[in-house]
Amino acid sequence: MALHTKLDTESVYMSETDYLTSELSSEVKREYIDGRVYAMGGASNNHSRISANVLRDFGNHLKGKPCEAFAADTKVKAGQNYFYPDVVVDCSQPSGDDYFTKAPVIIVEVLSKSTKKHDLTTKLVQYINLPSLQEYVLIEQDCVEVQILRRRNHWQSEYYFLGDSVTFDPIGLTLSVEAIYDRVDNSDMNEYRQPQPEV
Repeated sequence: MALHTKLDTESVYMSETDYLTSELSSEVKREYIDGRVYAMGGASNNHSRISANVLRDFGNHLKGKPCEAFAADTKVKAGQNYFYPDVVVDCSQPSGDDYFTKAPVIIVEVLSKSTKKHDLTTKLVQYINLPSLQEYVLIEQDCVEVQILRRRNHWQSEYYFLGDSVTFDPIGLTLSVEAIYDRVDNSDMNEYRQPQPEV
């Protein structure tokens, strides 16, 4: 998710209850971190393309199955904090009235220059402490690189590039890196799309 303009001053605190109540009528999405509220900035077209590709393929694969994929409008509750991942998969069958999930099995964040540090530090620590989470997926938008941290591998990073396939174990889905980056306009994808010279 694109980040972040601090809405409050260092001395202003908002309770969790006030955040959840006010978020329902807020004109902008806001994350809640350590008692402070952060507005979510807009996303680039490439960011939106990657998120849409992953959400579409997850959703199609999960049709009729217990797990469900959600877009960036669904919050994840991590301790007392609330985040808006770009894509989240939940298998706990939350009720229709819920505005957040407590039990994601996959969380996907599309990285940008402004969010990368936050996604690899604050969010990483919060997410991997969720008992339900099995995979944390980080996708670069300015180049082709998919990073996955898996619980079964003790959260060690695995990297995938053009020509590779990525298996999302909790839902039994394999996608090519090219499918994840469909229509994305960056130098890696533009070079990949160039016709190869005949030998």
